[in-house]
Amino acid sequence: MRPLLILFLVLCSSILQAQQEISGRVTDKSNNPIAGANVYLQGTYDGATTDQQGNFFFTTLAGKKQTLVVSFLSFETIHKQMDVSLMKNIQVSLREDVTGLDAVIVSAGTFSAGDNSRVTVLNPLDVVTTAGVAGDFIAALQTLPGTSPVGEDGRLFVRGGTAGETKVFIDGLQVFQPYSASANNLPSRGRFSPFLFDGITFSSGGYSAEYGQALSAVLLLNTIDEPQQTETNISLMSVGGGIGHTQKWNKASLSLSSSYTNLAPYQELVPNKEQANFPKPYENLGGEAVFRRHSKNGIFKWYAAYDHTNLEVLQLNLDSPDLLEVGLNNRNFYSNISYQGVLGNSWSVYPGLSAAFSNNHLQINNLHVNTREVAANLKLKLTKRFHNRFKVHIGSEYVFRNFSEEVLTPENPAHTYEVQPDNFAAFTEADLNLSKNFAFKGGVRGDYMLLQEKVMFSPRISMALKSGKDGQISLAYGEFLQQAEIEQLKFDKSLQPEKATHYILNYQLTRPGSVFRAEAFHKEYGDLVKYDTPQPGFDSSYDNLGEGYARGLDLFYRDDESISNLQYWISYSFIDSKREYMNYPEEVTPQFIADHSASLVTKYWVSTLRSQLGFTYNFASGRPFEDPNKSGFMNGKTRNYNSLSFNWAFLLSPQKILYFSASNILGYKNVFNYEYASTLNATGQYDRKAITPAADRFFFIGFFWTISKDKAKNQLDSL
Repeated sequence: MRPLLILFLVLCSSILQAQQEISGRVTDKSNNPIAGANVYLQGTYDGATTDQQGNFFFTTLAGKKQTLVVSFLSFETIHKQMDVSLMKNIQVSLREDVTGLDAVIVSAGTFSAGDNSRVTVLNPLDVVTTAGVAGDFIAALQTLPGTSPVGEDGRLFVRGGTAGETKVFIDGLQVFQPYSASANNLPSRGRFSPFLFDGITFSSGGYSAEYGQALSAVLLLNTIDEPQQTETNISLMSVGGGIGHTQKWNKASLSLSSSYTNLAPYQELVPNKEQANFPKPYENLGGEAVFRRHSKNGIFKWYAAYDHTNLEVLQLNLDSPDLLEVGLNNRNFYSNISYQGVLGNSWSVYPGLSAAFSNNHLQINNLHVNTREVAANLKLKLTKRFHNRFKVHIGSEYVFRNFSEEVLTPENPAHTYEVQPDNFAAFTEADLNLSKNFAFKGGVRGDYMLLQEKVMFSPRISMALKSGKDGQISLAYGEFLQQAEIEQLKFDKSLQPEKATHYILNYQLTRPGSVFRAEAFHKEYGDLVKYDTPQPGFDSSYDNLGEGYARGLDLFYRDDESISNLQYWISYSFIDSKREYMNYPEEVTPQFIADHSASLVTKYWVSTLRSQLGFTYNFASGRPFEDPNKSGFMNGKTRNYNSLSFNWAFLLSPQKILYFSASNILGYKNVFNYEYASTLNATGQYDRKAITPAADRFFFIGFFWTISKDKAKNQLDSL
């Protein structure tokens, strides 16, 4: 019995001797104690919580080197690796977590929706529930400040820039034909369905060095990473129909959607104006697919979209008694594959490839123009996170574009033009967060344009500083360049890239339920393309002697909580912009600029009616135009633009919705511009016609049915 007792005492003594005491104190950088911090040895169950004085104490049987972990909400987690015997009276000082929800973010020039930013001025529903936009996210973005409403075009014109100066990217890869094909003075739409995207970032200036060949703005679209469930969506509309299905598996999912639009039945009920007759009204067939596969270290995505558009329109021709017959047939295919994953040692990798093919046939009376473009974007980006306060991005990309055009007339042999403005680029950028109150981003992009055999560098800098509990100030500076338009390069391949320099000052005040933004900007343009004929042609003389500027103020306010069930936002833009480019003889305000523009968007939920009601009011001051009956250049100005639109979504049942919308319900007689005859009439004047919407009002009725397992999901967030 005595030997067993001795053995037991020896074992207890060994265990007591093997136990190590771990103790210390946790404070912040001002030496204030932090109570409630978690302190433990990584990979063990040994640990404790600090007391009111920040002290901690516990014991462990672990030996040799261990990692002590100290963590607390809103502070950076500390990892200390050392021998356990040295973990006594340790002093740990925690730094505030600069990635917290109350941390400053760089917001100059950027509006975000979805998961792209911790602070958003729009949410994903807003992109497709705004009255008057008819499901087109491009039109929804035109309710934001900084954009100019150009109704006869439909594309994004941003802060004094042409539509071609804004580039679109899906999952970080360039889209080469983001807008639907259309005839002259008939507005385009965005090609892509908003239902497949959950993140949208619209940057009206000062954007990342990752993105190039865009003088004015970039629109970044991110496809959904993980759908909520398997579901089917059916749409029956006054202008067509659509069907979509999402299948979700354990680690993968596939979303398919297709749509068909035909305006013929609608135009039988609501005829267009006499000067815009449609022998074959607008018709479009489109489809999209997104496949996602999650792995242990990342996510793989494949996205594809196809659409086919055709129409025929008869337009008034001031130089002939006969109407101008215009026919359009367009096919467009776009696809990309991308991967986002973790390599280890705090490295992340983002490779991707996009490819596009577009074929367009345009007929104007007996003139036939066939264009074909094949394009691709190969991209690789690496990110190294050193810690929460500092990370570095490096990457490179290659953009391939091959454009060809064939012009046919009965009198002349075919003329063929071809150009291939390929571009190779590399970029590096660093994010530095010194504290919750200060953030800095700086980078540089280098572009090598193979057509001109020229290397050009573009530095970008932005920063943000907290100005109070809820407010912050952001600054941004950047140099940007873009190759001349294809329509010019096909005639003169020696044209140099155009340049723009951005200066932005932003103030943002974010409180629960509301956001206020004020942003002043100044842009300087240089090396703009000029030519000496009414339109660019093979006989034009080209140079890069153009220049210009754009400066102004953008205001935005959104409120979701002050009035129960009501969401609204107000935006206002003032812009002063002049250019000497194209065939302009002097520096003037371009035709697409409205000095003042404003939008008011409202959405109200009426529980008793099971309905969401929305109103959108858009205003823009008159735009300049050239009147050859008067002296001077750009000597006229259109009347102010006004439009009030309305929508109503009614829940027939949890998964069935009846939807109605009407644009310009008050019937304002809006005029976008004027066209003039090229010869004098009998009175010695040039005849003119007003460029107006094909119809003063547009009505839409749709029925939307969702079939899902939970029997509750519907498409109200997609209307």
